[in-house]
Amino acid sequence: MACGYWKAGVSDHEAAFHVVFRENPFAGEFTVACGLAQVVDLVREFQFDENEIEYLASQRGNDGKPLFDAGFLDYLRNLQLACDIDAMPEGTLVFPHEPLIRVCGPIIHCQLLETALLTLLNFQSLIATKAARVCRAAENDAVIEFGLRRAQGVDGGLSAARAAYIGGCAGTSNLLAGQRYGIPVSGTQAHSWIMFFENEREAFQNYARALPNNCVFLVDTYNSLDGVRRAIDVAKQLRKDRHEIIGLRLDSGDRAALSIEARRMLDESGFPDAKIVCSGDLDEYAIAEMKKRGAKFDMWGVGTKLTTGQPDAAVGGIYKLGAVRRPGEPWRYRIKLSDEPAKTSCPGLLQVRRFHRPDGRFIADAIYEIDHPVSEPCVIVDLRTNARSEIPAATEYSDLLVPIFRQGKVVYRVPPIQASRERARMQRSCSPRAVVRLKKPHRYDVGLENSLHELRSRLISRAKEQRDRVE
Repeated sequence: MACGYWKAGVSDHEAAFHVVFRENPFAGEFTVACGLAQVVDLVREFQFDENEIEYLASQRGNDGKPLFDAGFLDYLRNLQLACDIDAMPEGTLVFPHEPLIRVCGPIIHCQLLETALLTLLNFQSLIATKAARVCRAAENDAVIEFGLRRAQGVDGGLSAARAAYIGGCAGTSNLLAGQRYGIPVSGTQAHSWIMFFENEREAFQNYARALPNNCVFLVDTYNSLDGVRRAIDVAKQLRKDRHEIIGLRLDSGDRAALSIEARRMLDESGFPDAKIVCSGDLDEYAIAEMKKRGAKFDMWGVGTKLTTGQPDAAVGGIYKLGAVRRPGEPWRYRIKLSDEPAKTSCPGLLQVRRFHRPDGRFIADAIYEIDHPVSEPCVIVDLRTNARSEIPAATEYSDLLVPIFRQGKVVYRVPPIQASRERARMQRSCSPRAVVRLKKPHRYDVGLENSLHELRSRLISRAKEQRDRVE
C-alpha cells in the first residue's frame, strides 16, 4: 500500500487514522489502555536500515520482476516520520468506539504504523484489563503475575508482565521484566525442588539454608497439611536463627478449605504474620469463588489465564481512516459503511471528552470531532441504540487524548510505570461500581456528540446514495 501511494503521486497527502475497538474483552464493560510507552519508542526510533531495504528489494511479483521500484526503496531509506500523534495515557479506562490513539500525517507514514500500533496496543490493553479484573476479584490481596512459562514467547511474556503490573498486579515472577521495567519481582520454589530431595522436610531445610530470608514453602507436593506441618517445623528453626518465614504456597486440591486449616495451624504455632499464597489455574472467577468460601489467602499467583488473556485471544482493535486532505486544504471526511451498524466507522479527527463530578467520579463520555464545537449542554447519542443523553452545561470534564508527537518529535514525557499503574487504579475507583464489577456489569454511558452524530448520519446517507447510483 505504501508503494501504491508513492506511485500514485499522493505521498504528500495527509490522513487521519484512529485505533478503536467495538467490544470490551472478557464480557466486561471496560478496557484499560496500555502499550503507549512502547508506541513512543517505536515511533521515535522508526527507520528502515539497509538490511531491510535489501530484503524488500529481493521481493518479486508474479512475473518474477522486482516488486518494489528502486525509487520507492530510496524513499523508504530516507523516510523520517512526521506524524502528529495523540493518545490516551496508559492506565486510562476506555470504552467501545473511543479512540485510544489518533495518528495524523503523510498517508504513507500513517499507513506504515498501522500493524505496529495495533499489536502493541491490542495485546497490552487485553492483559492490563484482565489484570484489573483479577485484582478486583482479589480485593485487597496482592496478585503476582506468574505466567511466563505459558506466555506467547519471550516478547509476549515481557509485554504481559508489564501490562499486568499497570492493570494492578503487585509484581511478577519474570526477572527480565523486573529488570527492564522496574516491576517488583517475587517467586517460590517449584515442585521439582521438593521432588529432587529424598523427602519434603529435607527439601524445606535445604531451601531455608540457601535462602533464609526468602522462604515461601510449596506444601502440596505430597499431602498439603503434612506439608504445612513440616514447613512450620522448619520455620521454627529459622526463627531460632533469627529469620522469619514469609509464608506457604498452595497449588492444588481444595485450596479454599486447605487455606483455612493452614491459617489455623500457622496462627496456633506462633506465625500469624506468615502469608498464604494461592496458585494454580487461577482467574478472576476462581478467586472470587474462593473469597466467597472464606479462603484465607493473602496473595494470589495468577499465571496462564492472565498472561495469555484467557478466554479472549485479543482486544479487537482496528485502525480506521477518518479524514484525508491535500497539502494546504481542509480535511475531507471519510466513512466506511457496513450492513452491521456497529462496524460503520466514525468520520473526522476524533477526541473523547470525559465528564465528571467535582470529586472526579465519571458521569459519561462524549466522542467528538475536533473541528466541530461541543454544544452545552452536551447531547450524546448512543451508537447501539440511538438513545440520547444530555450532560448539563458547566459540567466538569477532561479531554482524554493528549499530544504525544508533533511533526514526528516527542512532546510527551512517558510517566514511570508506577504512575501508570496508579492511574489505572484511580480510573477504576472513579468509575461507577456497576461498570467495573465482574458479574452483570452495567454499560458506561458513551456516545457521539450530537454534531458528530449528525455529520456521520449525513455521510452515511450520501455514501448509500452513491452506492445505489452505481448499482
